[in-house]
Amino acid sequence: MSHKIALITGGNRGLGKNGALKLAAKGVDILFTYRSHAEEAQAVVKEIEALGARAVALQLDVGDIRQFAEFGQQVKTTLQNHWQRDSFDYLVNNAGHGHYKLLAETTEEEFDALVNVHFKGPYFLTQTLLPLIIEGGRILNISSGLTRMTLPGSGTYASIKGAMEVLTRYQAKELGERGIRVNILAPGAIETDFGGGRVRDTKALNEQIASLTALGRVGLPDDIGDAISAILSDETSWITAQRIEASGGQSL
Repeated sequence: MSHKIALITGGNRGLGKNGALKLAAKGVDILFTYRSHAEEAQAVVKEIEALGARAVALQLDVGDIRQFAEFGQQVKTTLQNHWQRDSFDYLVNNAGHGHYKLLAETTEEEFDALVNVHFKGPYFLTQTLLPLIIEGGRILNISSGLTRMTLPGSGTYASIKGAMEVLTRYQAKELGERGIRVNILAPGAIETDFGGGRVRDTKALNEQIASLTALGRVGLPDDIGDAISAILSDETSWITAQRIEASGGQSL
């Protein structure tokens, strides 16, 4: 029986990388994208292979939909060449970047960049890849705990993630006839290099978030990688159209 294959955007670092490693440890093969840092991406390929899974890294800027038609062909060719398959099982729309500015200070250029990477990109990339997702496959979008909690300076980012949460429900409804489950994972504050590593490296911020969290600490990449792996597993096959928050009970 052939391994399942997950396609993860932004799999070369942070939560995307952790999710890739957690899935690989369960025997899932990984096809992931990186925008830059090709050497970093190849190092992740080697980490995945060391876990006994197969991996391929492809360059893609998720914020530039002009690349998607060619990327779709690359994915098709890669599946045929490396797996002798014409489809994959799981799509994880993870790639993104942070933004920390008040609404009154955010520029149109910054707004457009956020929309392109966090909404327009995943919208049209999913559309491009739909013919390659197996019947009964899974799509997992990534949102943020900030769609529920309000933190001044995160309003633009959170609003666009909120659009992804609505889109997730519609994707689940429209793709249900193909047996494709679609959910969205909303991480709380996590210690990664996201946003310049501000949660991980700023002691006062880390302690403040921990004090507001039911489980008494800030999240770790493993917490989210495990959640990604669990949501994509066969044991959650009756869960679709859901926003699943993994925040340790932050700001309840």
